[in-house]
Amino acid sequence: MKFFKIFSLFIILTLFISCSKETIKKSVINEKGLNEQVLEAYEEGMNSLKEGDVIYAAKKFNEAEILFPQSKWAPKSALMAAYSYYSQDYYDDAIAELERFVRVYPLYKNLDYAYYLMGVSYYEQIIDEKKDLEAIIDAKNTFKFLIKNYPNTEYALDAEFKIDLINDTLASKEMYIGRYYFKKKKWIPAINRFRTVIDDYETTIYTEEALHRLVEVYYTIGLIEEAEKYAKLLGYNYQSSKWYEKSYGVFNKMYEKNKKNRIKKDKKKNNSILKKFKSLFD
Repeated sequence: MKFFKIFSLFIILTLFISCSKETIKKSVINEKGLNEQVLEAYEEGMNSLKEGDVIYAAKKFNEAEILFPQSKWAPKSALMAAYSYYSQDYYDDAIAELERFVRVYPLYKNLDYAYYLMGVSYYEQIIDEKKDLEAIIDAKNTFKFLIKNYPNTEYALDAEFKIDLINDTLASKEMYIGRYYFKKKKWIPAINRFRTVIDDYETTIYTEEALHRLVEVYYTIGLIEEAEKYAKLLGYNYQSSKWYEKSYGVFNKMYEKNKKNRIKKDKKKNNSILKKFKSLFD
């Protein structure tokens, strides 16, 4: 009986060890198969992206991420899914993927690229500064975040350039509205718009015109000292510009008249010289 018990125990231990080895073996085989599936899905996504089938490419990249979320391929796949949408102007889908990416992979080494791609996805939706204000603001905020948190990257450098262009766009919008108010003789709203350009977008190409428009508005409503203040500011910073010349004409009405007379006189003079020159060959 004792021998039978020992023999039975031996059989059980043998079966247990055998099952354990089989389980480990199966686990290794399954893990290897999972890696292969991930790579297969990723490569299929890359091939589809090259062929221009971005929807299917994004689907395969998402599949690769879901198959093995802990692998190094998961964040790469998530980024490639976003890029797939971006490459064919599916900007909203790209942004949605990128917003999810920064939530799921907040410590990923290429997070700066994710924010850059998000900013560009907003930026490239800007078509009309009078209509696309939400996209403009979202792009600017994303680029500012990128510059603040990843200042020494190539993406930050391009983000600074794009912010300059965005500021030009925002200043253009303010000028458009300011001119409209000026034509309608709504002086206070017009002043506010032109002041915004000077205060918030002073490095843009619209600063000179904004200063001149303030000269016009203040002069028109009889606040001559205010008009002179902005005329001096314009002259100090942009003395050789056409807007300074226009502002000078606001205070000196004869200046514009004399200028027109000079232009007419120069034209007559040039025509006279041209006739004399032609006569040499008659």
